[in-house]
Amino acid sequence: MAKAYLVGGGIAALSAAAFLIRDGGFAGGDIHIFEEQDEIGGSLDAAGTPEAGYTMRGGRMFEAQFRCTFDLLSGIPSLDDPAKSVTQDIFDSHDESAWDDAARLVRAGGLIVDGHAMGFTERHRLELVKCLAEPERTLDGKRITDCFDESFFRTDFWYMWCTTFAFEPWHSAIEFRRYLRRFVHLFPEFETMSGIYRTRYNQYDSIVRPLTAWLVDRGVQISTGRRVTDLAFRPGPGTTVERIYFDGAPTEVPVGPEDLVFVTNGSMTADSVLGSHTAPPNAPHTSRSPSSFLLWHRIARGREDFGHPKVFDRSPAESTWESFTVTAKDPAFLDWMEKFTGRATGRGGLLTLPDSNWLLTIVVNRQPVYQQQPEGVSVWWGYGLFPDKPGNFVKKPMRECSGAEILQEVLHHLEVDDATAERVGRNSTVIPCLMPYITSQFLVRSHGDRPQVVPQGSVNLAFIGQFAEVPDDVVFTVEYSVRTAWTAVAQLLKLDKEPPAVHKGHHDPHVLAQALHAMHRR
Repeated sequence: MAKAYLVGGGIAALSAAAFLIRDGGFAGGDIHIFEEQDEIGGSLDAAGTPEAGYTMRGGRMFEAQFRCTFDLLSGIPSLDDPAKSVTQDIFDSHDESAWDDAARLVRAGGLIVDGHAMGFTERHRLELVKCLAEPERTLDGKRITDCFDESFFRTDFWYMWCTTFAFEPWHSAIEFRRYLRRFVHLFPEFETMSGIYRTRYNQYDSIVRPLTAWLVDRGVQISTGRRVTDLAFRPGPGTTVERIYFDGAPTEVPVGPEDLVFVTNGSMTADSVLGSHTAPPNAPHTSRSPSSFLLWHRIARGREDFGHPKVFDRSPAESTWESFTVTAKDPAFLDWMEKFTGRATGRGGLLTLPDSNWLLTIVVNRQPVYQQQPEGVSVWWGYGLFPDKPGNFVKKPMRECSGAEILQEVLHHLEVDDATAERVGRNSTVIPCLMPYITSQFLVRSHGDRPQVVPQGSVNLAFIGQFAEVPDDVVFTVEYSVRTAWTAVAQLLKLDKEPPAVHKGHHDPHVLAQALHAMHRR
């Protein structure tokens, strides 16, 4: 029987393994996943304890048109109720506690901004429409700033958009255009975030754990602490992997003529560094490529069809931001937020502080955030898109701040009263995480910089994850990783069942009319 070898243990590889079983007829025992880290899940991670503090590098959002993700997870039992699928659990969670954001933007002085009016001038509207309609090829090598007037980046729309999806002004105009087209149907309720879905718990507990359990039950072989260093290719026409090399024994694995190889090329959470409540992340500035990109560099030498990894891993100054996870043993902050926003815990959505030098955003999701989180412990999360700038109150860059100092900056911006701030600080543990490549997939690129999922002429190799190319869909989503996995399995095995088409609301005149109406609100 043919075997499948998957390099990387993130959601793309886990999804590919599931599709190989579900659609490709593979036995689980013939599927091998090799993960360099000690844990699988890739960027969908979550760890920690109530005593030491919980951590999660990021929190992914979903929406109703994540067709590949919901199709896959509809066959995976949830953690809490095996009779219910993970997909149904996500839908149920949304129905039970949908976001209804009433404090999406908060200005200095604790002033809640009415984001219903997006702050556009007529020029901004014309620029947005032009970007939506522009042929993608004309945006090769362009930044978002090349397409918009400087004042656009001070609109309420930009502050909401960039902190929902983590865009910076210098990021790729191609990716920005794709996001506009992909999520234009969210425009009418964008300030309330009511169209955004979340998992019941963090994504590791809600997706990775149940999907991994399903795979292990079927015999899939998962090896952690196994770094793939290179691939050997068979001479002759076509692209055929014939050997996989490892750092550590056994040093290599032969790949048979009928076997398949799936490579997750690159990682957006590469070289992430955790700090602590009392110390900042100790992340040295470096120009070296992270280990998760090295395999891509090696196999792409002399192969234009394998893309250009240097586009994505050589500019960490343009792809770095910092998140932080707060573990609290006192409900003081959650109680204060409920009164301030007028929304119950879990209903408030994102809260962004546009006047923050770090451009801080926080979110208090429904509790518990971790499945095993004990009663009396709460977890909330936040991030800053400009960690190299000095804070407004803590006069040093975010990346040089301890968790306690980051919490102090947040409380000052919100103008939390002294008594509550003292309680929050005394009973909270804050763990920051600096991520040098978190938005590397958004960096300025041209067509061909990302390889096709299955390069032309490939016999048994596919690329999956955030740095493989899927026309029309958007990176920095779980949906993108799952779509690459489904595409890879379907194309390599020449299956009739292909992934569902990417949702294209911008082709629906009713959606466009509603979006245009939202853009003209005052």
